[in-house]
Amino acid sequence: MTDTIKHRIEKIRRGEVPEGYKKIHGDIVPLTWDQISLSDCIIPYEEKTSVANQYPVLTSSRKGLMLQTDYYSNRQVTTEDNVGYNIIPYGYITFRSRSDDGRFKFNQNTIIDRGIISYFYPVFTFSDEVSCEFLLQLLNHTIYKKMFPYAEGTAQQVLSLKKLGRFKYSVPQIHEQQKIATVLSSQDKLVELKEKRLAEKQRQKKYLMQQLLTGKKRLSNFHQPWERKKLADVLTERREKNIRQNLRICSVAVQKGVVDQIEHLGRSYAAADTSNYAVAHYGDLIYTKSPTGDFPYGIIKQSFLPEEVAVSPLYGIFVPNSSELGFFLHTYFESSVNAYNYLLPIIQKGAKNTINIKNETFLSNSLYLPTDPLEQKAIANIFLTINQEIDLLRQDIEQEKQKKKALMQLLLTGIVRVTPCH
Repeated sequence: MTDTIKHRIEKIRRGEVPEGYKKIHGDIVPLTWDQISLSDCIIPYEEKTSVANQYPVLTSSRKGLMLQTDYYSNRQVTTEDNVGYNIIPYGYITFRSRSDDGRFKFNQNTIIDRGIISYFYPVFTFSDEVSCEFLLQLLNHTIYKKMFPYAEGTAQQVLSLKKLGRFKYSVPQIHEQQKIATVLSSQDKLVELKEKRLAEKQRQKKYLMQQLLTGKKRLSNFHQPWERKKLADVLTERREKNIRQNLRICSVAVQKGVVDQIEHLGRSYAAADTSNYAVAHYGDLIYTKSPTGDFPYGIIKQSFLPEEVAVSPLYGIFVPNSSELGFFLHTYFESSVNAYNYLLPIIQKGAKNTINIKNETFLSNSLYLPTDPLEQKAIANIFLTINQEIDLLRQDIEQEKQKKKALMQLLLTGIVRVTPCH
């Protein structure tokens, strides 16, 4: 970033108008940008279905526009009585006119020639005088907070297409809009490409979990037979308590594993007296005994934190015979199916659907496990490597998303211009 741009940003933050800029209704924008009303460029599309399921049913979500059968895992939740639903042709835009949090996501149909969507989702396009891609970026990422006054309602806010049309904002000439849209679209495509790489790496891991963690596929040079063993044979319960109340309080999460409670939840939910909290060491396995998402009987995670930490007294803490075997089990129970199948036969549900299971009962079921410590280590190293690759990809994607945010803040406000003369 050049010194000129830094100086411009500092002046705008102070509310001062830099040379070549002007202030319109509190916004500081380039002199060449003109204020438009969205009603001048919105073209409503009001074609309705005349027969049931006339075209594929679509869902407009925060993640984008998609086939309803994809969004709801091969189910169409819309009733067969969908005559009178809105038709959305390819290239047209829709948004859910009702919102619980005041944010409205605008999605363009780029997936099928024609689809249908609930009449609660207005359908429209933009005129040729503006760049559709530019305005979509603007609506979804920059000016959505400014749309709050145009929505009606309290518990659930409603934004009609007519109300949206009353919104006014300063935008550049269409050639600059198109250049800005191209830059932001390129960044979106880069993020999408890296997300596909991440998804492929996750599929690869899932395949390896199904093969290597069950003994279906053996690594070369390892021939010692696997045996069915009770977890009581490979895990020992840790009964240590946080008597001094001097340890960091942690939670256990599906994605993050053992993590600082404040970092994970934003605040501490620990009791005032934590002397009865369980202590977990590096390498210990923790069983949460509480339903979480796809894990109706709880999750099982290994602690990778370097120091001793305290966790809920309701959790079970177990020391594995080796760190490698602990990581093998940690990876095995990452699968919600594996966790469910192991826990189902030994779980008893109490009043209010609570889970009743003693620590010794958790250890009473058995798994098919490698007996050779070297094979345990080799399998663990494979998954350690693939986890590191997945983490790096996630970090890379997050950096690209932050770069996109920075580009939007600079380009969609006119702080940085894409025209050659600026």
